[in-house]
Amino acid sequence: MAEKKLPQRIETWFENMVGAALKLYGHPFTFVAAFILVIFFIVQGAHHYTNFRDLFRDIILCISFLSFFIIQRAVNKSTTAINIKMNELIATHDKANNELLTIEEKTGTELEELADKHKKTAANQNENDVS
Repeated sequence: MAEKKLPQRIETWFENMVGAALKLYGHPFTFVAAFILVIFFIVQGAHHYTNFRDLFRDIILCISFLSFFIIQRAVNKSTTAINIKMNELIATHDKANNELLTIEEKTGTELEELADKHKKTAANQNENDVS
């Protein structure tokens, strides 16, 4: 395999960082740490509120902050389930391209190239069906 060029290495590094961040943000320990941080934030600032509007604003901000981690966990879980189901379907289909089993590990550029390849294949299949 040819040596990757600098833009490809940067893209691969970025994809790896995104994957690690998604796993980290969706981990239950991260939610617990964020929850403790929110409690600390609320307790530390509770005596500084001069009106209820500021208190409600901060409570809503904290709920939104914690919701991010909950939503990320749900997205990670459903994405993993969908990937497993699709891999099972691809693996059991005789004519399937096994290259698709590891598609989620590809970079954005590789996905675009694969999409173009599949568009061409579909166009050729449509031409063959018409004739």
